Amino acid sequence: MGEEGTGGSVHLLCLAASSGVPLFCRSSRGGAPSRQQLPFSVIGSLNGVHMFGQNLEVQLSSARTKDTTVVWKSFHDSITLIVLSSEEGTSELKLERLLQMVFGAMEALSGFAEAMGTGFVSLMVSGRVVSATEGWWRLGTPEAVLLPWLVGSLPPQAARDYPVYLPHGSPTVPHRLLTLTLLPGLELCLLCGPRPPLSQLGPQLLERWWQPVLDPLRACLPLGPRGLPYGFPLHKDILGLLLLHLELKRCLFTVEPLGDKGPSPEQRRRLLRHFYALVTSTHFPPEPLEKVEDDVSRAQLPRACYLVLGPGEPGTGRGAVSSLFIRSQ
Repeated sequence: MGEEGTGGSVHLLCLAASSGVPLFCRSSRGGAPSRQQLPFSVIGSLNGVHMFGQNLEVQLSSARTKDTTVVWKSFHDSITLIVLSSEEGTSELKLERLLQMVFGAMEALSGFAEAMGTGFVSLMVSGRVVSATEGWWRLGTPEAVLLPWLVGSLPPQAARDYPVYLPHGSPTVPHRLLTLTLLPGLELCLLCGPRPPLSQLGPQLLERWWQPVLDPLRACLPLGPRGLPYGFPLHKDILGLLLLHLELKRCLFTVEPLGDKGPSPEQRRRLLRHFYALVTSTHFPPEPLEKVEDDVSRAQLPRACYLVLGPGEPGTGRGAVSSLFIRSQ
């Protein structure tokens, strides 16, 4: 959100239209992602004034203060998107188009999956899953690991149709893994049965669903190897990190957070992998803390683990549902 160097901040809110429950909040400052979040009371007030108008059959679409522009937009009586911008020169039209693009990105993957008759669709950049349907995220751990590895190891092709066995979900009956290259380095992946045939994924279907969002997707491609948006606040001495969310079974991984400083990416990856294997096999249980039934065992769980290797000092810290692995110089 926002353009580099424009200054000011942008806050994007997504709420359930019927209940007003926040679904997500994204913020940026000066074109770079920001950790700053709006207080819940402010989010509630912004949604409340919009709902109050709707109850009186008044459509509130935008408002201005001295230094901030606010735009509301509801989609299909399902979700409400709200954007606040203090960037110089921002117009209501620009912010409304931003909300339309955000909603389009939200529904493109799910709509395409529904049109294809499968609940397992993902977008991969350089072998990393950057967006996926709920069905794909619910795949068992073996499939969730092996499918991106398979796609990342294959030579570039415009389209593929591979039979695959799912070690957890279908070890004896093969499924089909369909891949389509939308842009160099960006692949659309479908996991399905006998249908649809690869020929059905023709130019018309791709043009309908993906042509409108190719420009935003193209802008994300340079982030593939790094894994983090430019401008993301990170200490200059961190050479690699792995953040695991145990409940959602998702992770963020990078060994190129700040460019080519220090050891090569291959060395960083090897050291981070070694450290991960060490602490997970020796110190941290495979399940979240709330699943550890023995109170004595729970009390004895380490809060952190550090390993010194020459001039470097990898360290980890553990929370209730996530683990953070860091190697720093």
